[in-house]
Amino acid sequence: MRFYGYFRSSAAYRCRIAFNLKGIEPEFVSVHLRRDGGQHKKPEFADLNPQKLVPALETDQGVLSQSLAIIEWLDETQGGAKLLPDDPFQRAEVRSFALHISADIHPLANLRVLQYLKGELGQSDEAVERWCQAWIGQGLAGCEEIARRHKNGAFCFGDKPGLADVCLMPQLHSARRFNCALDAFPRLLEIEKTCAALPAFEKARPEIQPDAE
Repeated sequence: MRFYGYFRSSAAYRCRIAFNLKGIEPEFVSVHLRRDGGQHKKPEFADLNPQKLVPALETDQGVLSQSLAIIEWLDETQGGAKLLPDDPFQRAEVRSFALHISADIHPLANLRVLQYLKGELGQSDEAVERWCQAWIGQGLAGCEEIARRHKNGAFCFGDKPGLADVCLMPQLHSARRFNCALDAFPRLLEIEKTCAALPAFEKARPEIQPDAE
């Protein structure tokens, strides 16, 4: 397997955690989202992933994009820790939490959105940061309530890390990048502390990736 990612990408961060939990070490190819006008926009990467987004995973069967699709494929085809429950309803609950982050929160603070706010709409750095704080804060408030209602273990859903935790950790990291206040989310911070103590999460941190800068 060959994994195309970028150290600062939250979506790539999710995949790194999942790889680690599964005990998989794919070949890594850095796709710098800022260098050379954005390496993800180059024809060679667009041929690989027409969405022109990271992450992408090259497999023997073809190329997968979108972090949740990659992670669910890993869970269905690879050994190691299970990231989704077997029970259909519980699996849907975990997917709902993961999608709340990956589809509702993360896109509003994604690089291409922030670049459009600054470039096309002429917004200041301060205004863009307030934008991120507003949407991340509202989104995490929902995550906090869900996590409280499912407090039956050390992680988001139970006593083992899964897809929900894989999505939560990068989102909290992103929240701090935009100086979001997190004091109102004690349950999420409790889960974060538990996850951070595990090697699979520690090894996935953006700051220690080969392309970090």
